[in-house]
Amino acid sequence: MNSTNVRNAGILLHITSLPSAYGIGDLGTDAYAMADWLAKANIRLWQVLPLGPTGFGNSPYAARSTFAGNELMIDPQQLLHQGLLKACDLENHPEFPAERVDFEAVQAWKLPLLKKAAANFLNQGKNKHACFETFCIQHSFWLDDYALFMALMERYGDGRWFSHWPKQYAKREEAQLKQFVAQNEQQVMQWKVLQYFFSQQWEAFKTYVHSKDIQLVGDVPIFVAADSADTWSNLHLFKTDEHGLFSAVSGVPPDFFSATGQLWGNPVYDWSVLEKEGYAWWLKRLERLFSLTDILRIDHFRGFDAYYEIPSGEKTAQRGEWVNVDGDAFFKAVRKRFGSVPIIAEDLGIMTDSVKQLRDGNDLPGMKIFQFGFTRDKDGMPNYYDDFLPHNWGENFVVYTGTHDNNTTNGWFASLGREDKDIVLSYLGCDEHDMLSCMLRTLMLSHARTAIIPMQDVLGKGEEARMNYPSTCNDRNWSWRMLKDACTDDSAFTLAHLVEISARTGKLG
Repeated sequence: MNSTNVRNAGILLHITSLPSAYGIGDLGTDAYAMADWLAKANIRLWQVLPLGPTGFGNSPYAARSTFAGNELMIDPQQLLHQGLLKACDLENHPEFPAERVDFEAVQAWKLPLLKKAAANFLNQGKNKHACFETFCIQHSFWLDDYALFMALMERYGDGRWFSHWPKQYAKREEAQLKQFVAQNEQQVMQWKVLQYFFSQQWEAFKTYVHSKDIQLVGDVPIFVAADSADTWSNLHLFKTDEHGLFSAVSGVPPDFFSATGQLWGNPVYDWSVLEKEGYAWWLKRLERLFSLTDILRIDHFRGFDAYYEIPSGEKTAQRGEWVNVDGDAFFKAVRKRFGSVPIIAEDLGIMTDSVKQLRDGNDLPGMKIFQFGFTRDKDGMPNYYDDFLPHNWGENFVVYTGTHDNNTTNGWFASLGREDKDIVLSYLGCDEHDMLSCMLRTLMLSHARTAIIPMQDVLGKGEEARMNYPSTCNDRNWSWRMLKDACTDDSAFTLAHLVEISARTGKLG
């Protein structure tokens, strides 16, 4: 993101939330239809959540790999057209719910199907594999370890972390790993083929999105999952004890919202090691993610200035401490490698002056959440000086009604007490029936250069369409899907009108 005067509008919609006959949104015809609809609405940004393969809890923010793509996003129809599946393979799929992802059911039906296609691909003969072999060479930095990790997880996982695998595999004894690959070559290769399928389909999808003059906004969780190929293959980059176990985990300290803080549980980086290695792993990570999307939002940006570290084994986040990070050195390395890169800093929460300096010194736009703006002062009166109210926003921000972690705007408003509802309506100058449309209009007309609306708000959905309930693990999280006929010409016209009157066309005036 840069400091030009171009104004943009976007939507926030994860790929898994798209309609599909196969239980989960994928890179098939409905993804292309959504790009068509966005172009009709004159929307220039499509923001997605992290694209990695999800593990326990189905959270995109706890992926099995920060480099890999989620195999469940692969479109089976394209594999059918390539002759890797037969029509009968797709005919007898379960009756999946239309408005929710049943992750367990999807995994049970779709993953074996995808592996069947991968096996058929491998059986075609090497003369058809030149592009695949090139892909494997280009991505060997992460692909070899990821495929091996997933094959080992299938064999020894059963819900257990890699630290509970046989010692020779948990500790990555080279000779033993080579022997496992030799004995399980087909299984390891299938995981590589699935990543090749994802890459092919994603590149075609991205090319089509670009043809509609739309850019993709990706998401980078600052931390990685404890039980991932990232940690297993790069354990030296994380703080560990003498037994090779994680010695500290991430979270946030106790505050107004939680007396015990939040215990996220992700392992924390050993930044001294990262610095000695020239931040090579992080640069490879960004290189991969920039190859998938055009702009990156870095989640928990303040962790590049200081992060909250909690000793492993603690049941709450009360006994942690802040640890400083040399964020200036990190972003200097990023600029040296990539030049001026389009990054959005997720700077929500309590921001110190040093975090703001790191953000502004690197000319990174921060974020504002409209729903957060309706607070009260110490006397219980509306606080119209709140930084999250639009009249207080500066230009260099990306602004949202809410994010994946918030309720939908209709759901949020319904949850407010009468007095708080009246504050909202007074600010917007409307009645309850027009609250959402007035909030969207106010967001779009703000000074902020970029405004992004969750698709649930575009569609006027209530709490039933909420994407995530933070600090919980249940089947409601990450599972919302939109119906096939949800996006209409009328809704595209309405959104296009908002884009026009707010000059958010992605062009200089």
